[in-house]
Amino acid sequence: MKGKKVSGRLLVGLEMLQTSRKHSTTDDTPAPEEPPPSSDTDANPVPAPKPISTTIGSLVPAESVRPIQPAQPSVTSSPPPESESDDPSISIAPNTTCRRRSCNASSPSHTTSLSRDSEECVFHPGHPIFHEGSKGWTCCKRRVLDFDEFMRIEGCKKKDRHLFVGNGKKGEKEEEEILQDVRHDFYQTSTTVIASLYLKKINKDRAKVEFISSVTVSLDLPTTENKRYKAAIPLFGPIDTEKSTYKIMGTKLELTLLKADGIGWPVLRSDQNTNEIIQVGRAGRA
Repeated sequence: MKGKKVSGRLLVGLEMLQTSRKHSTTDDTPAPEEPPPSSDTDANPVPAPKPISTTIGSLVPAESVRPIQPAQPSVTSSPPPESESDDPSISIAPNTTCRRRSCNASSPSHTTSLSRDSEECVFHPGHPIFHEGSKGWTCCKRRVLDFDEFMRIEGCKKKDRHLFVGNGKKGEKEEEEILQDVRHDFYQTSTTVIASLYLKKINKDRAKVEFISSVTVSLDLPTTENKRYKAAIPLFGPIDTEKSTYKIMGTKLELTLLKADGIGWPVLRSDQNTNEIIQVGRAGRA
């Protein structure tokens, strides 16, 4: 009997224990322990970051923030301007060309004491422009493509008198400029070679062109701009010296050379090396 009472009490106690666990709202889970604070952090605390100032003066020295001065253009000594009129104490030689650009007027071919008040000089005060094939003057708007047409553009300014000698000293002569070479080109037919040597303002009265042999042309070409081109041109092929001619123009010397043998010329001068063979005209039949 006693054993049954003990076992019954034990069962009742177990049931009460289970019932109390089911209805308990208390969290018996132990909280995790926090790690101890680091001794380095307590000894040397990290300072909070400071905001970066955006004031220019705080970033760079005051001397370096001065306003930038624009670069000063280099000053070059320019030649003295041309005199606007001729010195009356200087005599003007016959056939002297006016110094103003594109005027091209010449003084009388004989000495005269007539008044120059009736002279009218039409010229370009600006400078020539050559850009991508277009040609013109800085002082006016007209533009052309052909060089000969450019030389014929009429001046855009007028003066009462020409400028033949300027203010040069009496009896003083400028040194003549000797040209070593001039630009040239040519074209041909079966019987003729037409060559152009480009040199402006050739003095027609003093120029000399001589066909001294069948393969050589002698040139002595002074200009009214105090320049001179002298050369003996060795021709590629023989010519008929009696029938060959020349013509002096405002911008060039044109040679009309009559071939003596009818052979094509790959070049104008024999001292220009070439292995090219040119046939002009119709090919012969076999």
